[in-house]
Amino acid sequence: MEKDIFIALGSNVGDRELNLLRAVAEIARIPAAKVTALSPFYDTEPVGMGAADNFLNAVLRLESSLLPDDLLRELLRIERETFQRQRSSCVAPRRMDLDILFYGNALIDRPPALVIPHPRLHERRFVLEPLAMIAPEFMHPLLHKSISTLLEELNGSSQVMKT
Repeated sequence: MEKDIFIALGSNVGDRELNLLRAVAEIARIPAAKVTALSPFYDTEPVGMGAADNFLNAVLRLESSLLPDDLLRELLRIERETFQRQRSSCVAPRRMDLDILFYGNALIDRPPALVIPHPRLHERRFVLEPLAMIAPEFMHPLLHKSISTLLEELNGSSQVMKT
């Protein structure tokens, strides 16, 4: 079982907190997967969306024997079936967004379907803040820096507030 799988969760439509809690429960129901940590929730400004409502974001740690492609398939199923999300190429408000940030130290580069580590996580405070709460010493396998170091080095003024 891989023990250091990290999933980002985000919602900015409807009852954001209920959406996150429901997503955690749905992920916990995935066969061969076990949620082992959940960050606090963070209220965050949308990035690249213009005048959209704020997001509520979190990160969870997962143990799973699923292969990365199978895990992605399960996460996309949850987005689609539970939250009625249809992914598109445009950035739009959504009830739920689930992204694999890390699958242990795996390096997977098959865009657009699957890129691990997530290619922009080190630029996003709304990912690094919650991730640092549950895995501050986890090392980014490409950048060779801990999550806490990536957070310290992050520039920009996006608003991320723990709820």
